[in-house]
Amino acid sequence: MCDIQKKIEKSKDIIKASKKIVVFSGAGISVASGIPTFRGKDGLWSRYNPIILDINFFVKNPKESWRVIKEIFYDFMQNIKPNPAHYAIAKLECPVITQNIDNLHQEAGSSDVVEFHGTAKTLVCMKCGAKFDKDSINWSAMPPRCRYCNGLLKPDFVFFGEPIPENAYKKSLALSQSCDTMIIIGTTGEIMPASQIPYFAKDSGATLIEINTTPSNYTNTITDIFLKGKAEEILHQFI
Repeated sequence: MCDIQKKIEKSKDIIKASKKIVVFSGAGISVASGIPTFRGKDGLWSRYNPIILDINFFVKNPKESWRVIKEIFYDFMQNIKPNPAHYAIAKLECPVITQNIDNLHQEAGSSDVVEFHGTAKTLVCMKCGAKFDKDSINWSAMPPRCRYCNGLLKPDFVFFGEPIPENAYKKSLALSQSCDTMIIIGTTGEIMPASQIPYFAKDSGATLIEINTTPSNYTNTITDIFLKGKAEEILHQFI
């Protein structure tokens, strides 16, 4: 039996014995669905200027920001679907803390999902706080405006310069500190404060199983079992 297969078997045993599993996912899990990561050689920020997601720039230049935001998050990602990794996680029926804004965990059937950075599925009015489903927006008018007060709409996810939603942070903290196993998938562990979540789990005694195509900041520090490879090819083997 090869090394990776031994690790998969060990992971399977740990998961079977676990009383409370939590999944912590990042951009890497959605690559197989056709969504590129933000960073790296082929990441979105190699093609677009990340300043379009800076909250101060957005407020001052909403039309310019929205032109790119619409292209990335609403035109390109319009028909993106969950991949086998999302469906495998849904079978676990465990809480998921995701850094992703793509709603793919929910579409695959996961019912308890904490969206740490918010979601692209809805837009929020910066003036009155009203929220709108993306499918109800008139995309021909840029930038989109609130139908109630004509305030500027922004995607309901965290921009650079904005705080993490309090409820998402508190629930993520509670979940990470109460689980006995955390499965880390597709994240480099570089983005604060999300990157701290696995550390909270480790400090509380959880076993950390990591699935990544390359080593992360967790791999040689707090990870107990590192499964090198693609989540969509590995997860179904022990779930």
